[in-house]
Amino acid sequence: MKFSKLSQLFLVSSIGLLVATLFSACAITTIDYIFVASSAGSGTSSAGQIETYAVDAQSGALRTGAPTVSSGGVNPVSMAITSDYENLYVANAGNGSIVHFTLGLHGELTSKDTITATGTPVAIAVNQANTYLYVLSGPIPAKLTAYPLSSGTIGAAVSTNTLSLYGAYAAYSGDTLIPTGLSVLANNAAVYVTAYDQSAYNPGTTITCPSNGCANPGWVFGYTVGSGGVLTALANPIEAGIKPTAIATDPTDRFAYVTDYASNQLIGYTILSSSTLSFMSGGPYRTGDEPSAVTIDPRGKFVYVTNSLDSTVSPYSLNLATGAPTISVSPTAGAGANSTDTQPVAVTIDPAVGRFVYTANYLGNSVSGFILDPTSGALSQTQATPYLTGFHPTAVIGVPHGNYSTQSVAP
Repeated sequence: MKFSKLSQLFLVSSIGLLVATLFSACAITTIDYIFVASSAGSGTSSAGQIETYAVDAQSGALRTGAPTVSSGGVNPVSMAITSDYENLYVANAGNGSIVHFTLGLHGELTSKDTITATGTPVAIAVNQANTYLYVLSGPIPAKLTAYPLSSGTIGAAVSTNTLSLYGAYAAYSGDTLIPTGLSVLANNAAVYVTAYDQSAYNPGTTITCPSNGCANPGWVFGYTVGSGGVLTALANPIEAGIKPTAIATDPTDRFAYVTDYASNQLIGYTILSSSTLSFMSGGPYRTGDEPSAVTIDPRGKFVYVTNSLDSTVSPYSLNLATGAPTISVSPTAGAGANSTDTQPVAVTIDPAVGRFVYTANYLGNSVSGFILDPTSGALSQTQATPYLTGFHPTAVIGVPHGNYSTQSVAP
Protein backbone atom coordinates (compact mmCIF):
# COMPACT_ATOMS: atom_id res chain seq x y z
CA MET A 1 0.00 0.00 0.00
CA LYS A 2 1.38 3.41 -1.01
CA PHE A 3 1.06 6.64 0.97
CA SER A 4 0.84 10.15 -0.38
CA LYS A 5 3.46 12.59 0.77
CA LEU A 6 0.83 14.25 2.99
CA SER A 7 -0.07 10.90 4.54
CA GLN A 8 3.61 10.08 5.08
CA LEU A 9 4.16 13.44 6.77
CA PHE A 10 1.17 12.87 9.00
CA LEU A 11 2.42 9.38 9.92
CA VAL A 12 5.92 10.61 10.75
CA SER A 13 4.50 13.46 12.83
CA SER A 14 2.20 11.10 14.72
CA ILE A 15 5.03 8.69 15.50
CA GLY A 16 7.21 11.57 16.69
CA LEU A 17 4.42 12.84 18.92
CA LEU A 18 3.88 9.36 20.37
CA VAL A 19 7.60 8.92 21.10
CA ALA A 20 7.77 12.35 22.71
CA THR A 21 4.74 11.51 24.84
CA LEU A 22 6.31 8.26 25.97
CA PHE A 23 9.58 9.97 26.87
CA SER A 24 7.65 12.65 28.74
CA ALA A 25 5.67 10.03 30.66
CA CYS A 26 8.86 8.25 31.63
CA ALA A 27 10.82 11.41 32.42
CA ILE A 28 12.32 11.57 35.88
CA THR A 29 10.97 14.50 37.85
CA THR A 30 12.68 15.43 41.11
CA ILE A 31 10.23 16.39 43.82
CA ASP A 32 12.54 16.44 46.86
CA TYR A 33 16.17 16.16 47.86
CA ILE A 34 17.10 13.77 50.65
CA PHE A 35 20.23 14.54 52.67
CA VAL A 36 22.02 11.80 54.59
CA ALA A 37 24.75 12.29 57.22
CA SER A 38 27.34 9.50 57.24
CA SER A 39 31.10 8.90 57.40
CA ALA A 40 33.52 8.69 54.49
CA GLY A 41 35.18 5.56 55.93
CA SER A 42 35.05 3.01 58.73
CA GLY A 43 37.75 4.51 60.96
CA THR A 44 36.82 6.32 64.16
CA SER A 45 38.59 9.43 62.88
CA SER A 46 37.05 9.25 59.40
CA ALA A 47 35.61 12.54 58.19
CA GLY A 48 31.88 13.05 58.22
CA GLN A 49 29.97 13.78 55.04
CA ILE A 50 26.55 14.79 53.74
CA GLU A 51 25.25 12.95 50.70
CA THR A 52 22.47 14.26 48.46
CA TYR A 53 19.82 12.14 46.73
CA ALA A 54 17.04 13.20 44.35
CA VAL A 55 13.53 11.81 44.89
CA ASP A 56 11.55 10.67 41.84
CA ALA A 57 8.09 12.24 41.97
CA GLN A 58 6.29 9.13 40.71
CA SER A 59 8.02 6.24 42.45
CA GLY A 60 9.87 7.78 45.39
CA ALA A 61 13.05 6.05 44.21
CA LEU A 62 16.35 7.77 45.02
CA ARG A 63 19.23 8.58 42.71
CA THR A 64 22.48 10.42 43.38
CA GLY A 65 22.08 14.18 43.46
CA ALA A 66 24.52 17.04 44.04
CA PRO A 67 28.11 16.18 45.00
CA THR A 68 28.83 14.87 48.50
CA VAL A 69 30.30 17.49 50.86
CA SER A 70 32.25 17.31 54.11
CA SER A 71 30.13 17.64 57.24
CA GLY A 72 32.85 19.83 58.68
CA GLY A 73 33.82 17.36 61.37
CA VAL A 74 33.86 13.74 62.51
CA ASN A 75 30.91 11.47 63.33
CA PRO A 76 27.88 13.56 62.26
CA VAL A 77 24.89 12.61 64.43
CA SER A 78 22.03 15.03 63.69
CA MET A 79 20.76 17.47 61.05
CA ALA A 80 18.20 20.29 61.09
CA ILE A 81 16.67 22.46 58.38
CA THR A 82 15.03 25.89 58.47
CA SER A 83 11.33 26.03 57.57
CA ASP A 84 12.12 28.03 54.40
CA TYR A 85 14.50 25.20 53.38
CA GLU A 86 17.36 27.61 52.75
CA ASN A 87 19.69 26.61 55.60
CA LEU A 88 20.84 23.20 56.83
CA TYR A 89 22.78 22.46 60.02
CA VAL A 90 24.75 19.35 60.96
CA ALA A 91 26.09 18.36 64.40
CA ASN A 92 29.41 16.49 64.51
CA ALA A 93 29.91 14.54 67.73
CA GLY A 94 33.55 13.76 66.96
CA ASN A 95 34.79 17.35 67.19
CA GLY A 96 31.78 19.09 68.77
CA SER A 97 31.11 21.32 65.77
CA ILE A 98 27.78 22.61 64.49
CA VAL A 99 28.14 23.55 60.81
CA HIS A 100 25.80 25.79 58.83
CA PHE A 101 25.20 25.17 55.10
CA THR A 102 23.11 27.06 52.58
CA LEU A 103 21.12 25.17 49.94
CA GLY A 104 21.32 25.78 46.20
CA LEU A 105 18.57 25.37 43.61
CA HIS A 106 19.50 21.77 42.87
CA GLY A 107 20.38 20.65 46.37
CA GLU A 108 23.96 21.93 46.38
CA LEU A 109 25.35 22.55 49.88
CA THR A 110 27.75 25.40 50.67
CA SER A 111 29.43 25.62 54.07
CA LYS A 112 28.99 29.05 55.69
CA ASP A 113 29.84 29.20 59.39
CA THR A 114 30.69 26.91 62.31
CA ILE A 115 30.38 26.98 66.08
CA THR A 116 31.66 24.61 68.76
CA ALA A 117 29.02 23.16 71.10
CA THR A 118 29.41 23.14 74.90
CA GLY A 119 29.86 19.38 75.18
CA THR A 120 29.31 16.59 72.68
CA PRO A 121 26.28 17.39 70.50
CA VAL A 122 23.58 14.72 70.43
CA ALA A 123 20.66 16.37 68.63
CA ILE A 124 19.82 19.72 67.04
CA ALA A 125 16.60 21.44 65.94
CA VAL A 126 15.47 24.78 64.49
CA ASN A 127 12.23 26.51 65.46
CA GLN A 128 9.59 27.25 62.81
CA ALA A 129 10.29 30.99 62.99
CA ASN A 130 13.93 30.28 62.02
CA THR A 131 15.10 32.46 64.89
CA TYR A 132 16.80 29.87 67.12
CA LEU A 133 18.91 26.77 66.77
CA TYR A 134 18.71 24.39 69.74
CA VAL A 135 21.59 22.07 70.60
CA LEU A 136 21.31 19.15 73.03
CA SER A 137 24.72 18.05 74.29
CA GLY A 138 26.27 15.95 77.02
CA PRO A 139 26.65 13.79 78.83
CA ILE A 140 28.61 15.47 81.65
CA PRO A 141 26.62 17.54 82.13
CA ALA A 142 23.65 17.19 79.77
CA LYS A 143 22.71 20.64 78.44
CA LEU A 144 20.22 22.38 76.16
CA THR A 145 21.55 25.55 74.52
CA ALA A 146 19.76 28.13 72.38
CA TYR A 147 21.64 30.00 69.63
CA PRO A 148 20.07 32.90 67.75
CA LEU A 149 19.90 32.76 63.96
CA SER A 150 20.22 35.74 61.64
CA SER A 151 19.57 34.89 57.98
CA GLY A 152 20.77 31.41 58.87
CA THR A 153 24.01 32.51 60.53
CA ILE A 154 24.54 31.14 64.04
CA GLY A 155 25.10 33.70 66.79
CA ALA A 156 26.47 33.43 70.33
CA ALA A 157 24.47 31.34 72.80
CA VAL A 158 21.67 33.24 74.54
CA SER A 159 20.51 30.55 76.97
CA THR A 160 21.89 27.31 78.42
CA ASN A 161 20.07 24.94 80.77
CA THR A 162 21.56 21.93 82.51
CA LEU A 163 19.24 18.95 82.71
CA SER A 164 18.64 18.14 86.39
CA LEU A 165 16.29 15.96 88.42
CA TYR A 166 13.81 17.09 91.05
CA GLY A 167 12.06 16.12 94.28
CA ALA A 168 12.74 12.59 95.58
CA TYR A 169 14.96 11.90 92.57
CA ALA A 170 17.28 14.81 93.33
CA ALA A 171 19.07 12.67 95.91
CA TYR A 172 20.47 10.65 93.02
CA SER A 173 21.58 13.61 90.98
CA GLY A 174 25.10 12.18 91.08
CA ASP A 175 24.04 9.72 88.38
CA THR A 176 24.85 10.55 84.77
CA LEU A 177 22.00 11.74 82.56
CA ILE A 178 22.37 10.60 78.94
CA PRO A 179 20.60 13.05 76.57
CA THR A 180 19.00 11.53 73.47
CA GLY A 181 16.26 13.50 71.66
CA LEU A 182 15.01 17.01 70.95
CA SER A 183 11.82 18.57 69.55
CA VAL A 184 10.50 22.14 69.21
CA LEU A 185 6.81 23.03 69.18
CA ALA A 186 5.55 24.38 65.86
CA ASN A 187 4.34 27.53 67.63
CA ASN A 188 7.92 28.13 68.89
CA ALA A 189 6.69 28.34 72.52
CA ALA A 190 8.46 25.34 74.04
CA VAL A 191 11.28 22.84 73.58
CA TYR A 192 11.37 19.23 74.84
CA VAL A 193 14.32 16.91 75.33
CA THR A 194 14.62 13.27 76.36
CA ALA A 195 17.26 11.71 78.59
CA TYR A 196 17.81 8.62 80.73
CA ASP A 197 19.93 7.67 83.73
CA GLN A 198 23.05 5.78 82.82
CA SER A 199 22.34 3.37 85.68
CA ALA A 200 18.81 2.67 84.46
CA TYR A 201 19.89 1.10 81.21
CA ASN A 202 23.57 0.32 81.06
CA PRO A 203 23.77 -3.50 81.13
CA GLY A 204 27.01 -5.09 82.27
CA THR A 205 28.60 -1.95 83.66
CA THR A 206 29.04 -0.34 87.07
CA ILE A 207 26.13 1.46 88.71
CA THR A 208 27.04 5.14 88.74
CA CYS A 209 24.46 6.59 91.15
CA PRO A 210 25.28 6.83 94.88
CA SER A 211 23.88 3.42 95.88
CA ASN A 212 22.97 0.17 94.15
CA GLY A 213 19.37 -0.16 92.99
CA CYS A 214 18.77 3.57 92.76
CA ALA A 215 18.37 3.80 89.00
CA ASN A 216 15.66 6.22 87.88
CA PRO A 217 13.31 6.11 84.88
CA GLY A 218 13.78 8.01 81.63
CA TRP A 219 12.62 11.59 81.35
CA VAL A 220 11.17 14.32 79.18
CA PHE A 221 12.41 17.78 80.18
CA GLY A 222 10.37 20.76 78.99
CA TYR A 223 11.40 24.39 78.55
CA THR A 224 9.37 27.45 77.63
CA VAL A 225 10.92 30.05 75.33
CA GLY A 226 10.81 33.59 76.64
CA SER A 227 11.94 37.01 75.47
CA GLY A 228 15.33 36.96 73.81
CA GLY A 229 15.21 33.19 73.51
CA VAL A 230 15.71 32.57 77.23
CA LEU A 231 14.80 28.99 78.18
CA THR A 232 12.90 28.40 81.42
CA ALA A 233 12.50 24.87 82.74
CA LEU A 234 8.97 23.67 83.38
CA ALA A 235 8.25 22.77 87.00
CA ASN A 236 9.06 19.07 86.72
CA PRO A 237 10.34 16.67 84.07
CA ILE A 238 7.92 13.84 83.30
CA GLU A 239 8.75 10.14 83.29
CA ALA A 240 9.41 8.49 79.91
CA GLY A 241 9.83 4.74 80.25
CA ILE A 242 13.34 3.39 80.85
CA LYS A 243 15.51 4.45 77.92
CA PRO A 244 13.85 7.15 75.79
CA THR A 245 15.65 7.53 72.48
CA ALA A 246 13.71 10.14 70.48
CA ILE A 247 10.83 12.60 70.69
CA ALA A 248 8.52 14.24 68.13
CA THR A 249 5.74 16.81 68.55
CA ASP A 250 2.78 17.12 66.19
CA PRO A 251 2.17 20.14 63.92
CA THR A 252 -0.87 21.28 65.96
CA ASP A 253 1.15 21.59 69.21
CA ARG A 254 -1.20 19.19 71.00
CA PHE A 255 0.69 15.91 71.23
CA ALA A 256 4.19 14.52 71.84
CA TYR A 257 5.51 11.01 71.27
CA VAL A 258 8.59 9.35 72.79
CA THR A 259 10.21 6.04 71.84
CA ASP A 260 11.34 3.79 74.71
CA TYR A 261 14.16 1.59 73.46
CA ALA A 262 14.21 -0.66 76.53
CA SER A 263 10.46 -1.36 76.80
CA ASN A 264 9.63 -1.48 73.06
CA GLN A 265 6.99 1.20 73.48
CA LEU A 266 5.76 4.48 72.05
CA ILE A 267 4.71 6.80 74.87
CA GLY A 268 2.11 9.46 74.04
CA TYR A 269 1.61 12.77 75.83
CA THR A 270 -1.00 15.51 75.59
CA ILE A 271 0.50 19.02 75.58
CA LEU A 272 -1.44 21.29 77.92
CA SER A 273 -1.91 25.03 77.50
CA SER A 274 1.00 25.68 79.87
CA SER A 275 3.25 23.51 77.62
CA THR A 276 3.40 20.86 80.37
CA LEU A 277 2.88 17.22 79.40
CA SER A 278 0.22 14.77 80.53
CA PHE A 279 0.23 11.03 79.79
CA MET A 280 -2.07 10.11 76.91
CA SER A 281 -4.98 7.88 77.89
CA GLY A 282 -4.63 4.31 76.61
CA GLY A 283 -0.85 4.39 76.29
CA PRO A 284 1.90 3.40 76.03
CA TYR A 285 1.69 1.72 72.62
CA ARG A 286 3.51 -1.31 71.30
CA THR A 287 6.41 -0.89 68.84
CA GLY A 288 8.91 -3.30 67.35
CA ASP A 289 12.13 -4.21 69.15
CA GLU A 290 14.43 -1.37 70.23
CA PRO A 291 12.64 1.68 68.77
CA SER A 292 15.21 4.30 67.86
CA ALA A 293 13.53 7.24 66.06
CA VAL A 294 10.11 8.77 65.50
CA THR A 295 8.62 11.25 63.03
CA ILE A 296 5.14 12.67 62.42
CA ASP A 297 3.47 13.19 59.07
CA PRO A 298 3.38 16.96 58.33
CA ARG A 299 -0.43 16.73 58.06
CA GLY A 300 -0.58 15.34 61.61
CA LYS A 301 -2.23 12.08 60.48
CA PHE A 302 0.47 9.43 60.90
CA VAL A 303 3.44 8.51 63.10
CA TYR A 304 6.39 6.37 62.02
CA VAL A 305 8.81 4.63 64.40
CA THR A 306 12.04 2.88 63.38
CA ASN A 307 12.80 -0.37 65.22
CA SER A 308 16.56 -0.84 65.24
CA LEU A 309 16.70 -4.51 66.27
CA ASP A 310 13.83 -5.66 64.02
CA SER A 311 14.98 -3.51 61.07
CA THR A 312 11.40 -2.38 60.49
CA VAL A 313 9.24 0.74 60.55
CA SER A 314 6.05 0.78 62.64
CA PRO A 315 3.37 2.96 60.97
CA TYR A 316 0.53 4.39 63.09
CA SER A 317 -2.58 6.37 62.18
CA LEU A 318 -3.53 9.08 64.67
CA ASN A 319 -6.88 9.89 66.22
CA LEU A 320 -6.98 13.59 65.37
CA ALA A 321 -9.06 14.38 68.46
CA THR A 322 -7.11 12.48 71.11
CA GLY A 323 -3.75 11.86 69.46
CA ALA A 324 -3.96 8.14 70.20
CA PRO A 325 -1.96 6.09 67.65
CA THR A 326 -3.29 2.89 66.06
CA ILE A 327 -0.84 0.53 64.41
CA SER A 328 -1.41 0.26 60.64
CA VAL A 329 0.79 -2.81 60.06
CA SER A 330 2.14 -5.32 62.58
CA PRO A 331 5.62 -4.23 63.76
CA THR A 332 6.96 -7.78 64.02
CA ALA A 333 10.33 -8.65 62.53
CA GLY A 334 10.38 -9.36 58.81
CA ALA A 335 7.05 -7.63 58.25
CA GLY A 336 7.67 -7.38 54.51
CA ALA A 337 6.39 -4.04 53.31
CA ASN A 338 7.71 -2.21 56.38
CA SER A 339 11.14 -3.93 56.51
CA THR A 340 14.25 -1.73 56.26
CA ASP A 341 17.90 -2.54 55.80
CA THR A 342 19.89 -3.35 58.96
CA GLN A 343 19.45 -1.16 62.07
CA PRO A 344 17.42 1.93 61.13
CA VAL A 345 18.26 4.85 63.42
CA ALA A 346 16.58 7.85 61.77
CA VAL A 347 13.42 8.50 59.75
CA THR A 348 11.94 11.35 57.70
CA ILE A 349 8.94 12.05 55.45
CA ASP A 350 9.30 13.94 52.17
CA PRO A 351 7.95 17.48 52.69
CA ALA A 352 6.78 18.19 49.12
CA VAL A 353 3.88 15.75 48.80
CA GLY A 354 4.17 13.75 52.02
CA ARG A 355 4.02 10.46 50.12
CA PHE A 356 7.43 8.95 50.83
CA VAL A 357 9.19 7.78 54.00
CA TYR A 358 12.95 7.22 54.28
CA THR A 359 15.09 5.61 56.99
CA ALA A 360 18.84 5.84 57.59
CA ASN A 361 20.15 2.33 58.29
CA TYR A 362 23.27 2.44 60.46
CA LEU A 363 24.63 -1.08 59.93
CA GLY A 364 23.14 -1.44 56.45
CA ASN A 365 25.07 1.62 55.20
CA SER A 366 21.96 2.57 53.29
CA VAL A 367 18.66 4.43 53.08
CA SER A 368 15.38 2.53 52.76
CA GLY A 369 12.45 4.10 50.90
CA PHE A 370 8.70 3.59 51.32
CA ILE A 371 5.47 4.82 49.73
CA LEU A 372 2.94 6.10 52.25
CA ASP A 373 -0.72 5.12 51.86
CA PRO A 374 -2.60 8.42 52.39
CA THR A 375 -5.63 6.64 53.83
CA SER A 376 -4.15 4.18 56.33
CA GLY A 377 -0.54 5.32 56.61
CA ALA A 378 0.63 1.80 55.71
CA LEU A 379 3.89 1.45 53.79
CA SER A 380 5.04 -0.25 50.62
CA GLN A 381 8.64 -0.29 49.46
CA THR A 382 9.93 2.01 46.72
CA GLN A 383 11.70 0.71 43.64
CA ALA A 384 15.26 -0.60 44.12
CA THR A 385 15.29 0.09 47.87
CA PRO A 386 17.59 0.15 49.84
CA TYR A 387 19.95 2.79 48.40
CA LEU A 388 23.65 2.70 49.28
CA THR A 389 25.14 5.50 51.40
CA GLY A 390 28.42 6.17 53.14
CA PHE A 391 29.53 4.36 56.29
CA HIS A 392 27.13 4.24 59.27
CA PRO A 393 24.49 6.84 58.28
CA THR A 394 22.97 8.48 61.34
CA ALA A 395 20.58 11.18 60.12
CA VAL A 396 18.26 11.82 57.17
CA ILE A 397 16.25 14.90 56.20
CA GLY A 398 14.19 16.08 53.21
CA VAL A 399 13.90 19.35 51.26
CA PRO A 400 11.23 20.08 48.60
CA HIS A 401 12.28 20.91 45.05
CA GLY A 402 10.28 22.72 42.38
CA ASN A 403 6.87 24.34 42.51
CA TYR A 404 5.33 22.10 45.13
CA SER A 405 3.49 23.36 48.19
CA THR A 406 4.82 21.61 51.27
CA GLN A 407 2.35 19.55 53.27
CA SER A 408 0.73 20.96 56.39
CA VAL A 409 -2.28 20.56 58.62
CA ALA A 410 -5.49 21.69 56.92
CA PRO A 411 -6.99 24.83 58.51
